[in-house]
Amino acid sequence: MNNKIAHSTQPTVAEAVKELQNQLNNEDTRLLLYFASPQYSAHELSEQMQVAFPDTSVVGCTSSGELISGKMLDNSIVAMSFNSDLISEVQVDLVENISKDSQAVDKAFDRLAQQVGTPMDQLDPNQYVGIVLIDGMCGCEERVNERIGDLTNIAFIGGSAGDDLKFEKTHVYAQGRSYSDAAVLMLLKPTHGFDILKTQSFQDSGKVLVVTEHDEAKREISQFNNQPAAHAYAEALGVDKESLADNMFKSPLGLMLAEDEPFVRSPRVVEGDKVLFYCNVKNGMELHLLESTDIVEDTEIALRKKQQDNSVGAIINFNCILRTLDLKQQDRTQEYADLFTNIPTVGFSTYGYSYLCHINQTATMLLLNKAYDYIQAFLSTCYLNRNPFFSHFLTINS
Repeated sequence: MNNKIAHSTQPTVAEAVKELQNQLNNEDTRLLLYFASPQYSAHELSEQMQVAFPDTSVVGCTSSGELISGKMLDNSIVAMSFNSDLISEVQVDLVENISKDSQAVDKAFDRLAQQVGTPMDQLDPNQYVGIVLIDGMCGCEERVNERIGDLTNIAFIGGSAGDDLKFEKTHVYAQGRSYSDAAVLMLLKPTHGFDILKTQSFQDSGKVLVVTEHDEAKREISQFNNQPAAHAYAEALGVDKESLADNMFKSPLGLMLAEDEPFVRSPRVVEGDKVLFYCNVKNGMELHLLESTDIVEDTEIALRKKQQDNSVGAIINFNCILRTLDLKQQDRTQEYADLFTNIPTVGFSTYGYSYLCHINQTATMLLLNKAYDYIQAFLSTCYLNRNPFFSHFLTINS
């Protein structure tokens, strides 16, 4: 398979791009996807990446940490090239001025429909999947995701660009340029199908906080259960208000759209009696207090279920920065990275991820299938079932 991954920690744009170019096979590349530390000049990087890979769609964004098979990195650029083994078609469009232009997504979808030759609401959601990379400082993720959901049945997943926790300015990359207040939409037709994996490491505590007063634009909650928000949150956690900021990271809130399937709303900061969040909430929303579980173990279990027949050929991983911070606090980043050692993987630490809506403290992964190998699938099933003979056979023949 010619689809390859690459990474560079070279200090300058020129050196880093050259190293990526040397590692990647550009033959038959349909899409070159990359994620980069904001230490690199945004405009210079986007321009040089397009020059280095001139005959393909080159798309990316800034990050708050990078992920490549077997490695979690900082201050780097990671990239993956996708050829026809994984993607048969790709269309890319840029959505500009998303905070000001209420029709920006509609216009982009019209252009994508022209490219693919079919209205977006008539495409088969089993054959097509979308990726969205969005400026992580625009505060427009909810509106963009809602409009995408209104216009198509195609699943769009992705992440909000980061800037190494500076919270100053983030960029998306397309067409050899860098953009803020923008999003990049990619419409993919995977060659052998795809799957989507959403995993978070929380369980429902059974305690519910109802939003009774809030400022949606500021993502600020003033009251839960008709009480001052910080007081009600602390009471649910069993701590005093002064300790809330130190405890809420491990116990965010979740919107329970299905049993045991929270869509996480992460608190950002406590300001007096108010709690500010990383993503939007609405008045009357019932949010469940969540209890943390094991990120590495939960991700390993989720990946194993998806990989039982050894069908996954590549993974694009949108991993929330709050999960990355948690892994760093536990000194377990390498354990997490090791889960992806044997599957070509590229990803980044995001300012929230997109899948149906804008969520935090979650990883969403696009799994692209490879051509089905019946013998390998049989051996992998034996291996996963812990058959000693086949485990040994698969090991020496892999």
